[in-house]
Amino acid sequence: METIALAEVAAVLADPSRATMCLALLDGRAWTVGELAKAAGIALSTASEHVTRLSDAGFVARVKQGRASYVRIADPRVAELIEHLAQHAEHRPVTGLKASLRVKRLGFARTCYDHLAGVLGVALRDGMLATGLVDTAGGLTLTARGREVLAGLGVPVAAGRRALLRDCLDWTERRDHLAGALPAALLDRAVDAGWVARDGHRAVKVLPAARQPFAALGVELGALGGP
Repeated sequence: METIALAEVAAVLADPSRATMCLALLDGRAWTVGELAKAAGIALSTASEHVTRLSDAGFVARVKQGRASYVRIADPRVAELIEHLAQHAEHRPVTGLKASLRVKRLGFARTCYDHLAGVLGVALRDGMLATGLVDTAGGLTLTARGREVLAGLGVPVAAGRRALLRDCLDWTERRDHLAGALPAALLDRAVDAGWVARDGHRAVKVLPAARQPFAALGVELGALGGP
């Protein structure tokens, strides 16, 4: 039974167009079928068929907002599966300046579904641990000081069914970055406040306004370099 299930999962991602659509959805946003069709370079009708296949397999969920209909990754577990599979694809040799620059941008700062990854994501975990905002004693937890600092930055800290904090192995750095409800809220706040900007293909561009808030989180951006 497990072998059959594994083969079914592999079959869903075996199609290049569906794989491209899933990679696009890893930026954590909801996409229209038309946008996914453009990203995959296929006809709208074909993209619609692929979305149906992905939906039936539990990879994506459809979301309606008014008259508009969107598609997004079904849940963080699916995103992690695609992220780890993408890791193997990215191990192919890089050819050309454009591809090399893209890899450097992704390695420095990118989205891992709905939270920060890459050099920046790992530095964020290190910084929050070093400044006592996060503690690993008895598990990964947010300290009282951490709640105070995040509240001052306008980052909501809300309890829910999803874990507030957990470790996520970063496939470019081979070290953990932070995942969970809190890092997702932090990325949303960073984008809304103009600290960072989504730079396409999951890359994240760090803006000048990020220096002070990230310093409060224990990250000295100037020391990280960047592409």
